[in-house]
Amino acid sequence: MSSASERPKHKVSRGPHYVAMILISEPHVSRALSTNRNLALNAFKSSMAGYHVSPVIFRTLDIMNLQRLAPPENLSRMNNLRIGDRPLWFRPFTIVKVGEQNFGSGLVKDDTLAEKKRELYQAVEGINRGIFGLPSAKKFEIESLVQQLESQNPTPEPTLELDKVAGCWRLVYSTITILGSKRTKLGLRDFISLDEFFQTIDIAKFEHWSFDSKMESKAVNVVEFSAKGLSLLSGQLSIEASFKIASATRVDINFASSTITPDQLMHVFRKNYNLLLGIFNPEGWLEITYVDDTMRIGRDNKGNIFVLEKIEDRSRNPQG
Repeated sequence: MSSASERPKHKVSRGPHYVAMILISEPHVSRALSTNRNLALNAFKSSMAGYHVSPVIFRTLDIMNLQRLAPPENLSRMNNLRIGDRPLWFRPFTIVKVGEQNFGSGLVKDDTLAEKKRELYQAVEGINRGIFGLPSAKKFEIESLVQQLESQNPTPEPTLELDKVAGCWRLVYSTITILGSKRTKLGLRDFISLDEFFQTIDIAKFEHWSFDSKMESKAVNVVEFSAKGLSLLSGQLSIEASFKIASATRVDINFASSTITPDQLMHVFRKNYNLLLGIFNPEGWLEITYVDDTMRIGRDNKGNIFVLEKIEDRSRNPQG
């Protein structure tokens, strides 16, 4: 029988994490377990119920068990390793109690989301929402941040939490673009400037909504313009659409009506009004891929991405 000084040192620290190290590379440990190895290993596995243990650990334990079936020359080679040597399949490991593994994870996630949102807002500064195109590197940067936020969406079923979707939103980024001849025809190079984009979502009719109902509500998109001339002319294109919930993440949108105010601005766009409406018409479906109290991200059936920030309710009467 080995003396105390010859026994392998097994150290198990108590606390939030339980750390166990099995020194199976020492020959006398292997011989000591050889008689009742099945019993010892199965007891260890059973004792881990309620703890998170990496599958690698159980594979390691199974390899220990298979030593009994290994050819003598292989077993001899494994058991004659010097103290301090480790087989490739042996590593120290950590056993974490399931209830303790996620301690504080909500705070970490909230901090991560806040940081990613800050990075996204910084990335979209000074790009005019991307409406006139972006360098590929900038577009990649923005859309990588969008994907990171989508992967951590705190509202996985947004249409079941419509209070987060309702209200007034300001567009900060979109992959909708107005380039080349379209921009020229619409006078958006020098004569007319694109100002703010807003969306107001009214969910009042959904207070008693269910998936079996056919209830619809409305969204109003407002695109603001200013035109340079003898005097500064400002106005807006308003598009009203109805929408109904299609799933826990998707809404179906139907175009209802559109107006341009004041009349002077309508005269400017009259010749190319269908072109203008075709760019901003929201009809189709929209997948809400991220939403919290201040930010919303969506993807539509045309492949467009929209990033919006929530703002104070604004009431705009038609100008003129």
